Amino acid sequence: MLPTARHLHPAWIIAGILLFATNLRAPFTAASPLLDAIRDTFGMGAGEAGFLITLPLLTFCVISPFSAPLAGRFGLERALFMALAVIAAGIVVRSSGPAWALFLGTAILGAGIAIGNTLLPSLLKRDFPDRITGLTAVYSITMGVASAAGSAMVVPLMHAFDWRISLGAFLVLPVASALVWAPQLRASSRPAAAAVAPAHGGAVWRSALAWQVTLFFGINSFVYYAIGAWLPSILVSLGYSQAEAGSLHGAMQLATALPGFVIAPLVRRARDQRGLAAALALSSLASLLGLQLVPTWAVLWVSLFGFGIGGAFILALAFIGLRTASAPQTASLSGMTQSVGYLMSATGPVLAGALHDAVDSWPVVLSICAALCIILALLGLGAGRAVHINVAHATPER
Repeated sequence: MLPTARHLHPAWIIAGILLFATNLRAPFTAASPLLDAIRDTFGMGAGEAGFLITLPLLTFCVISPFSAPLAGRFGLERALFMALAVIAAGIVVRSSGPAWALFLGTAILGAGIAIGNTLLPSLLKRDFPDRITGLTAVYSITMGVASAAGSAMVVPLMHAFDWRISLGAFLVLPVASALVWAPQLRASSRPAAAAVAPAHGGAVWRSALAWQVTLFFGINSFVYYAIGAWLPSILVSLGYSQAEAGSLHGAMQLATALPGFVIAPLVRRARDQRGLAAALALSSLASLLGLQLVPTWAVLWVSLFGFGIGGAFILALAFIGLRTASAPQTASLSGMTQSVGYLMSATGPVLAGALHDAVDSWPVVLSICAALCIILALLGLGAGRAVHINVAHATPER
């Protein structure tokens, strides 16, 4: 075990990672079920309310490149602890009252989540280099379960109190995580100067392999957010009721967590991840085509979509550690991947909605996302190769 974790049992560190993961999705996705109440409170239009959901994604793409230099200056443990403090501050500000605080707090929350999203893969690379895929799958499952639980909890809490208290209740997540994370701060060591990565990611941004990983993450996220945001509307247009559409949307969200149970064993047995990446992308393609051609089987298609898109997301996160040779390089690639990827994902719901308004057709949106799944499969064939980004020249090692 490296000096940063020498005094702690690995199980304690893993517990800290999993608790940290509960903060990375639930505090901002849980706002979606409360949008109507928030709109009524402030008299917002649909566009303003939608921007509240897109704002964290935009914050991710701005903050992610600066996470690696933060870790280089203060160390991974302290940088991640700072992220928890920022998440907690964002939750408090968001629930403090006026509309400006709602948006400011959401942006602050997004900044903390961006740091955590970026640096957790680097921590796994450093402390658990032989268990990257398995632990990535487990913390992805944890993110999904926490998000689902949070979405189920917020409406009853709103009815019992109000939406501000409902969203403020998520403060328990960073506080609990910080208590478990705090012992790591005593063991944290300052990194050498060589470990400090520039905000722009240095040579990583000039690597073809890094761009394959980044675009694999970005296109997958674009398709997920574009379809996920509008899936209830798509299903209603296919003849399902609002209640049925809501249930099917929940089934899709649940299915995104299932690949975590099978990806790690598959990666361990395979020489590389090319076949798995292509198969997951093509399963998403099949689901989007099936939804158009045989809509009566929607429960199958939305579940298949969730499985394929969720599996590709887990694999994309694993690629960040698998395709790099050191923890600092992992942090740089993670910053690049999540900065570009979340910028792409933030445009997904907006572009999908605008395209529908322009052509008045959800099948056109589904067809374009299906075409993107083909590109995703091709990118997976590149990103899934068992090679590392070359540190000196930023080209794949042969």
